[in-house]
Amino acid sequence: MATRIDKEACREAYNLVRDDASGISWVTFKYSGSTIVPGDQGSEYQEFINTCTDDIRLYAYVRFTTGDAMSKRAKFVLITWIGEDVGGLQRAKIGTDKTLVKEVVQSFAKELVITDHKELDEDYIKNELKKAGGANYDAQIE
Repeated sequence: MATRIDKEACREAYNLVRDDASGISWVTFKYSGSTIVPGDQGSEYQEFINTCTDDIRLYAYVRFTTGDAMSKRAKFVLITWIGEDVGGLQRAKIGTDKTLVKEVVQSFAKELVITDHKELDEDYIKNELKKAGGANYDAQIE
């Protein structure tokens, strides 16, 4: 059966993360049968990490505050999490299903596919955002 996405519900969740006033800094998109729907959401990044268990696959849209001494700004990351115990067929479908998620999640600075809990480390992701972000005035402070 072909995967579908609940665009309206997912768009509402996506907009919560983008809204500076909402307090929501991450949301997941999970599978409910063959439909992608909004999953958990929260304001603490560690809460998000706790949702990434070895037996699931999910997509996440996460807000980070990044920048350097001259400028702080919100940057967004699209994360595809594939747990260690996810089967081969589900792993294979995740790439094609991601196009459905990208119909809703259209604004992000970095896209990551993560299968190892170490790569969920907040500093690791912020460093990836910094690399993707262009000018870095912190280098002048060394």
